[in-house]
Amino acid sequence: MMVTGVGAIMGYGLLRSLRQTNPTLHLVGSDIYSDAVGQVWADVFEQAPYTSSSDYQAWLRDIIERHKVDLLIPGIEQDVQRLSAEPEILRGMPCKVVLNDANLVRLTQDKWLMHQELLRLDEDSRIPSYIEGTYEMLVERVGLPFILKPRRSYASKGLVRVTSRDDFTAHAASLGEVLVAQMLVGSDDQEYTVGAFGDGWGGVACSITLQRRLASDGSTAKAWVRQEPSLDEVVRRLCAYFRPVGPTNLQFRRDETGWKLLEINPRISSTSSLRTAFGYNEGAMCLDFFLRGNLPSQPDIHLGFAVRFIQDYVIHDRDHF
Repeated sequence: MMVTGVGAIMGYGLLRSLRQTNPTLHLVGSDIYSDAVGQVWADVFEQAPYTSSSDYQAWLRDIIERHKVDLLIPGIEQDVQRLSAEPEILRGMPCKVVLNDANLVRLTQDKWLMHQELLRLDEDSRIPSYIEGTYEMLVERVGLPFILKPRRSYASKGLVRVTSRDDFTAHAASLGEVLVAQMLVGSDDQEYTVGAFGDGWGGVACSITLQRRLASDGSTAKAWVRQEPSLDEVVRRLCAYFRPVGPTNLQFRRDETGWKLLEINPRISSTSSLRTAFGYNEGAMCLDFFLRGNLPSQPDIHLGFAVRFIQDYVIHDRDHF
């Protein structure tokens, strides 16, 4: 099993989940940084070139063949996007790869493209969004405060909360090509993340819902397991159209009108290790589905609460891993 991006919480969290699934698995971890902490939980660590590098394809093939990798799980957004957009990179490689539906990956790279698709579907969970307009026009359309989001980003990176004309003026030139203006919906304590495993035909094999609060870097800091039948229905409706394959993360906020879709991440997310702790092990599901062809069934989800905190990993006898 190979996991990329093991310096980030998704990557090293997945390694730990895989180890919990089967202690005999041979785990290969990779990252662009030689001091990525995820190598602690891998049997083998390989330093990777940047995904955008011209050397990436040859490097990946060498690692897969040398370590006899059976299943590759891209752990970072960049790997998912390039491997999905350039399937020839994987052609002839002797392993299976955890990749979602290519059209869904393409749409989720650009928030405006996704908004247009949701508008075409007349989807109730769509959040009104705009790529043009003056401050006065946007306030009239979406109210104040509103949000400016990078069209191509994730984990709330680059998000600007507009509360005044000065806030907007500082970023107005980027509206359109770089930024999208969006109505602010719900409150910080009404944010939810759903892990759904798509069967590729529009069905949801299993899922788990967490209500969450975010850390300053956009990752989940605290999470509560929730059962929300009305949200499950929205997830089923979206998956019936977008037909995700494998682990898919859908993020929502709830306001007085119902559930509103923040974004879809067509991959395993950084909350994967939390989900494993509550009985929803996406690493094990990927192993069974992508390698063995077995669609997972709904596991028994343990109710509870989780909080993340900084933990130290200390080495005394050397200055490197």
